[in-house]
Amino acid sequence: MNAGEKPLVIGSLLFDGVDQIDFTGPFEVLSRLPGAKCLAIAKTAAPVSDVRGLRLTPDTVLADAPQLDLLHVPGGFGQQALMEDAETLEWIARQAVSARYVLSVCTGALICGAAGLLKGKRATTHWSAHHLLPYFGAIAEPQRVVIDGKLVSTAGVTAGIDGALRLAAMLCGDDTARTIQLYMEYAPEPPFDSGTPETAPTGVLQSARNAFAAITEQREATARRIAQRLGVVVGPATN
Repeated sequence: MNAGEKPLVIGSLLFDGVDQIDFTGPFEVLSRLPGAKCLAIAKTAAPVSDVRGLRLTPDTVLADAPQLDLLHVPGGFGQQALMEDAETLEWIARQAVSARYVLSVCTGALICGAAGLLKGKRATTHWSAHHLLPYFGAIAEPQRVVIDGKLVSTAGVTAGIDGALRLAAMLCGDDTARTIQLYMEYAPEPPFDSGTPETAPTGVLQSARNAFAAITEQREATARRIAQRLGVVVGPATN
């Protein structure tokens, strides 16, 4: 960053039950942007626990957060508690008005949808919740990263790194993004080809669907209520 230039203010929403890679994956990329000032923001200053118990400490609270250039909304099972949390949703909606970009990762898209940010937008999310996007007025696209105007949404968990690299290029140019990718040595070579429902073995996919069954049912019930509030009319969801 050159002298006199304003920092690029990036804020990531934290909450109990967040999936830490939804947060830390994009942070690894975005914190390396020239002039980046990254803030972890939560409702209170108390540490939160991620979905597996990892403790994360916010830098500031919603009420004290500055206007962000980039709002980053991760997902995780704790997303359920925020989808009808008026304070959080109002803060997201307010920040999104002036932010240059909004990045949703995984089921963070559902939080953004509850805040009214997905109406009429193309979007994606984790495969287990993808069928719920129309309840928020979104046009669901089965892609790893979807860009629609200032909204950048990604599929589940590790896809947040891809979305952040796309944003790095949009904000600072392709070479900056390539340099960050090289620094991270981000060149995935997964040991198994089961990273999507289309490639996973039938038994593995069914086991995963069973594990998600309870949270998916809860998410759908919440999504139906939010659809009514937003005035969105959709048919029955199918997964």
